[in-house]
Amino acid sequence: MNRTHHNGTLRIEHVGEEVELVGWVSKRRNFGSINFIDLRDRSGLVQLVVNHDEYPIVQELRSEFVISVKGTVRERQDKNPKMLTGDVEIDVLEVTIINKAAQTPMIIADETDALEDTRLKYRYLDLRRPIMQDRLMKRARIVREMRNSLEDLGFIDIETPMLTKSTPEGAREYLVPSRVHEGEFYALAQSPQIFKQMLMIGGLERYYQVARCFRDEDLRADRQLDFTQVDIEASFLSQEQFMELVESVVNNVMVNVLEAPKPAIPHIAFYDALNVYGSDKPDMRFEFFLQDFGRVFRQSEFKVFSDTLSGGGVLKGLVLKGQAEQFTRKTIDKYTDLVKTYGLKGLVVLKVEEAGFNGSAAKFITDNEYQLMVKEYDLEVGDVVFIGSGEWEETCTAIGALRLGLANAFDMVPKDAFAYCWVTDFPMFEMGDEGLVARHHPFTAPKEDHVALLDTDPLGVTAQAYDLVLNGFEIAGGSMRIHNQDLQEKMFSLIGFTDEEIQARFGFFVDAFKYGTPPHGGIAFGLDRYAMALTHSNTIRDVIAFPKNASARCPLTNAPSLATPKQLEDLHLKIVPKTKENV
Repeated sequence: MNRTHHNGTLRIEHVGEEVELVGWVSKRRNFGSINFIDLRDRSGLVQLVVNHDEYPIVQELRSEFVISVKGTVRERQDKNPKMLTGDVEIDVLEVTIINKAAQTPMIIADETDALEDTRLKYRYLDLRRPIMQDRLMKRARIVREMRNSLEDLGFIDIETPMLTKSTPEGAREYLVPSRVHEGEFYALAQSPQIFKQMLMIGGLERYYQVARCFRDEDLRADRQLDFTQVDIEASFLSQEQFMELVESVVNNVMVNVLEAPKPAIPHIAFYDALNVYGSDKPDMRFEFFLQDFGRVFRQSEFKVFSDTLSGGGVLKGLVLKGQAEQFTRKTIDKYTDLVKTYGLKGLVVLKVEEAGFNGSAAKFITDNEYQLMVKEYDLEVGDVVFIGSGEWEETCTAIGALRLGLANAFDMVPKDAFAYCWVTDFPMFEMGDEGLVARHHPFTAPKEDHVALLDTDPLGVTAQAYDLVLNGFEIAGGSMRIHNQDLQEKMFSLIGFTDEEIQARFGFFVDAFKYGTPPHGGIAFGLDRYAMALTHSNTIRDVIAFPKNASARCPLTNAPSLATPKQLEDLHLKIVPKTKENV
């Protein structure tokens, strides 16, 4: 076997050359004694032409047979502009069957009829589809470009441990029992966070790593249990300088991988992102903004509105232009159910008609309020108004989800656009069930002029945190770090750790702060999510070679699986069956 070319690389300039090709039979078409065969490898398809009277072995060929061929490149008479190799074909002189293939349980093509579970069970077949190979190769190019950019900027690739100490970083950990140390456990690293900060203390100044991370979280379209980060940390840079550095890496990815222009990356504060887009990861590809209806209904006699406003809540909503006819009772119920999943009790939906509003709440809106709304929001007959009411962040988030739902339903989202933004000025804390919780993680530094508020008004503290967002997905999150021992201990204390717990869990870390810690900050790109956004994939699973499904199981290997009694014995473990007493 002596492959001379990859199939998808053959062009008109190769006409007359003798070539040897290998690959999989994608399709065979029989026209009398003449057979047309599409031969596929990872570079693409090329058409073979062979006479089965001269080469009877061709009649044995079926889809996904692995073959090698020798032949001559010639110009096609019926060119196919949809194929990169559509100007040429191969006049076959020799055919060899390398391996036969059974009937596949799915169609091996970009457009397949297979359900996702079938695709994941037979992932090795799914990976033969050109669209899947293109996504994975593009992902590889993204990684390579990011590596090259960081190396050029003086960053050093350093590995950090995967087996480490259990430290709370905001998600549930995977624990790994130790065989050698009975009853003790490692944790699989949620991120390299603590180690990369200690690398800064160690004077390395600029670090990066393509790191595997593990979090025992519920799965969704943009989340996996094990995932990859491009992790970055640097010393002696301001927040602005660090963000500019990250932008230079993004620019290189866009230009060198996607052949797209350098993106404009605006900055938007957390409060404004929620107010305008209903999300701290706003999709800025389309102009469809949240509206504040509170100023119209300050004196409203509608109890739902008046109670909300008097209780310090807000009225946030949307104006959808010209789509009133599309909203049946069933459609309205669908969107009402959507906002309820985000905590709202309901949704006011009003259609604009010649005589006024039409909708279940229309009778509660005065003529003066109607006229004011028409003027304030430029309402026209056929428009639809949506209004949600409640606490500010909850309401903004719910209406933000409605914004995305309506935008997708009414084709507002440009399919091939890329819209980046920085979201900054996050609150340092939020309230959890048991008190204050760090909104990012407990290593994030507060703004310098907010440090004093930690003692008096911690919920009013703004963090030096920044998220990079692309098309509504958080593709990278970072912050400037605390580099003062007393401040780090105060941070731990505010989120509920006792002195003993701080020492037990983080003693090695906070002790390191004694020995000259430089100011530093960093960011971590979610590589899988970034690749998903850049390839316009619908799910993160389409840019991971062997992902878990939505049930946290690998259909290919059927992991997780039971351990053997001997394995449990070696690890000093015993499985306790669930009972009413221990559930």
